[in-house]
Amino acid sequence: MIARVACAALLGIDAFRVDLEVDLARQGMPAFTLVGLAEGAVRESKERVFAALKNGGYKLPPSRITVNLAPADRRKGGSGYDLPLALALLGAAEVLPQKKLDGWYVVGELSLTGELKPVPGVLPMAILARKEGAKGFLVPADNAAEAAVVEGLDVYSVRSLGEAVGFLSGETALTPVQRDIEVASAGDGWLFDFAEVKGQEHAKRAIEIAAAGGHNLLFLGPPGSGKTMLAQRIPTVLPPLTFDEALEVTKIYSVADMLGEQSLIRTRPFRSPHHTISDVGLIGGGAYPRPGEVSLAHRGVLFLDELPEFKKPALEVMRQPLEAGNVTISRAAISLTYPADFMLVAAMNPCPCGYQTDERHTCVCSDFQIQRYRARLSGPLLDRIDLHVEVPAVPYEDLRSESTGVTSGEMRQRIEAARALQAARYAGTPCMTNADLSGRWLEEFCRLGAAEHAFLGKAVNALALSARAYTRILRIARTIADLAHEEVIAVPHIAEAINCRTLDRQGAA
Repeated sequence: MIARVACAALLGIDAFRVDLEVDLARQGMPAFTLVGLAEGAVRESKERVFAALKNGGYKLPPSRITVNLAPADRRKGGSGYDLPLALALLGAAEVLPQKKLDGWYVVGELSLTGELKPVPGVLPMAILARKEGAKGFLVPADNAAEAAVVEGLDVYSVRSLGEAVGFLSGETALTPVQRDIEVASAGDGWLFDFAEVKGQEHAKRAIEIAAAGGHNLLFLGPPGSGKTMLAQRIPTVLPPLTFDEALEVTKIYSVADMLGEQSLIRTRPFRSPHHTISDVGLIGGGAYPRPGEVSLAHRGVLFLDELPEFKKPALEVMRQPLEAGNVTISRAAISLTYPADFMLVAAMNPCPCGYQTDERHTCVCSDFQIQRYRARLSGPLLDRIDLHVEVPAVPYEDLRSESTGVTSGEMRQRIEAARALQAARYAGTPCMTNADLSGRWLEEFCRLGAAEHAFLGKAVNALALSARAYTRILRIARTIADLAHEEVIAVPHIAEAINCRTLDRQGAA
């Protein structure tokens, strides 16, 4: 007898259908054969499933068992095939009629006692089940809230093999899990606020510009000047996630098995990996590919503190996601693409000792040491960072001041207004924010008058700016004009944009 159960496998952050077929033949010597390009955890499912069936009181007749995972030419991994395999075996043994299994998607890892354990990647599987028009989706209880986020799909929480069999046979009644899709409002879920930051008004303004236009940002300043403190508060001024964005981010965390007790990622991610991270940890990949930090920061902020201390190969592989908004991991047998559309915020000291720009300390670094320190960052990488901003040491007068500066809420209102202008302006184009402008879109939306051309031309010649720097200045000026609710880019906007490019001015000096 042949039985079939629908389940799913992961490819990147998406899922594809897998038909788990079981043929139970009474002739010949008892044997168990598993085919369909299964990895180690799938092959080991035999022992878990047979123990769970025995301890659940189910007996299979001695037979030759052949299990096929179709399509057979695509790799399948993980332990989520345990429950589908157990149900298919019971179907082939005529304990469960095939018509009771038709139309259902099933996933779950079995313990030896038949209890169900959670598995990663359930959200993409639920999206696939809805797309396929499934009757419903049976998942472990710990995965139920995550799967229930998908609208238009009945999700059933199952705690054991016996409960799943009872439900499918009609002996046990289960109700679909209720959906929980509320996304956090702007400002919810954050313990930080820019009102807590003393001084650093220039840096706060740069953050507002960067967040409004989706620009990448680099802080340069001595130790203790507040670079990390500023970066930690950037997510508090970003617009809240839309539901579609939250679903996209949650899929990444689900595949990475990092959701925890959450059913939906409700706030923008903030990732801050240590500078000892490997290129695989930063970009993703490995023997069993997983999303890296650039993907975990999708739709949020990736903060790289002490940027020159990161390994050069790790920094260089970031060039693709910074340019394309995704990262492709190619192996001999498979090629995966993970989304990686994030705002890069980096921080570094101006020199190895850190005190070159601090008037209160004496810098002990030679010109050669400073040059070698900054040479750790390649030109192509720096070209992908729009704003370079100095963060000086905070004077004592600012530290002792009781007055609070601009709040995150005030900054966020201005940023959301600027983002709304960009959304209306770029409707029907491939651009979403000013940071995406290039080619003919840059020429169309960043037109300059004669006075503005003359001013920018003098700056380009005086500072010996590259073509990339010219493009960055235009993008930043467009954002500054949006923050001022002005459609035309004026000379003051260009001047402030140039002032946000510290490394260009230092290079000219």
